Amino acid sequence: MIEKGKISAKQMAIMMYPVIVGTGIISVPAVTAKYAKNDLWVSPIWASLLGFIAVYIAFQLHKLYPRQTIIQYSELIMGRILGKILGFIYLVFYIQMNGGGIRIYGDFVTGAFLTNTPIIVVISTMVLVCTFAVRGGIEVMARTAQFFIPLYVLSTVIIIILLLPELDYKNMLPILEHGLMPSMKGAIAPGGWFAEFILVSFLFPYLTDVEKGGKWGMISVFSVMITFIATNFVILFLFGGNTARYLYPLFAASQYISIADFLEHLESVIMAMWVAGNFIKFSVVFYAIVLCTAQWLNLSDYRPLVFPLGFLTLLFSIWGVPSKMVESEYNFIVFPVYSFFVQILIPLLLFMVAVLRKRNRTKRMKTT
Repeated sequence: MIEKGKISAKQMAIMMYPVIVGTGIISVPAVTAKYAKNDLWVSPIWASLLGFIAVYIAFQLHKLYPRQTIIQYSELIMGRILGKILGFIYLVFYIQMNGGGIRIYGDFVTGAFLTNTPIIVVISTMVLVCTFAVRGGIEVMARTAQFFIPLYVLSTVIIIILLLPELDYKNMLPILEHGLMPSMKGAIAPGGWFAEFILVSFLFPYLTDVEKGGKWGMISVFSVMITFIATNFVILFLFGGNTARYLYPLFAASQYISIADFLEHLESVIMAMWVAGNFIKFSVVFYAIVLCTAQWLNLSDYRPLVFPLGFLTLLFSIWGVPSKMVESEYNFIVFPVYSFFVQILIPLLLFMVAVLRKRNRTKRMKTT
């Protein structure tokens, strides 16, 4: 195997948590509120269904083709040519996804904090740190996630607690005034993020307790869903019908914290939390990119590809997303559909074909 390291199913769940929450917790609530209004807290429940489906498909495929990633068993299921085409689709998709996510990160940091710093500097430093993490291997990333994610969750909980005096619980009323459809429309954007749980297909082959992979994958999806529901509740209770007007609602919410004119201006906590979470997110996706490329090219080691692909991701984050308007349209209109096609429909097709082929083989064995 290309990767010699091993992680536990619990570590995998911890690694996957910021992959979705990292960028989603900052920007998605505003888009959800645009469609769901005061029912934006319901949308993560609908969106999480794609996460549960992705984990289920990935785990079932792994049971059929153990110790192989989706790039490897695509060729076994669909044949060499079609398998290579699907592998290339995944490679391009994840480079685009990581580049777009890094651009969101860069725009947030330069727009809210480092206003005089060129965005290329902010993006380059993040990409460089991620390349070192990926070169260290899957065990390094897992241990880093174990260190940062508890702090990430704790800081989120503290901010929610400190905001409690400012919240108006009447903002959620009336509940489902216009039925379920608005909340379903609001689930489209976060659904694209939840579909990213198909990335567990790149991690399952390296689990020490692979039989627990499906369970911990589902736990990770549930944890992300609860996080989105909680933050959406807080934002809704604080801003009410004005939520959709804020580009970064959670960041704006942190500016409302003021206790005895002493404990205030906690925006730096939000930034530190977000940077740590996004570091894990970009590292995991980048790991999938280099692993995908190495397996697609039938290489024996992925490490020589780390820096070239890091540079390619950097270029895409700058040239592939030329403006804030293009970034917004891509992330909240194009990406959810693109993500659903690549991360849900294609794996579902692979699973169906694999099951049919297994049944045909079983029938032939019985007849012979």
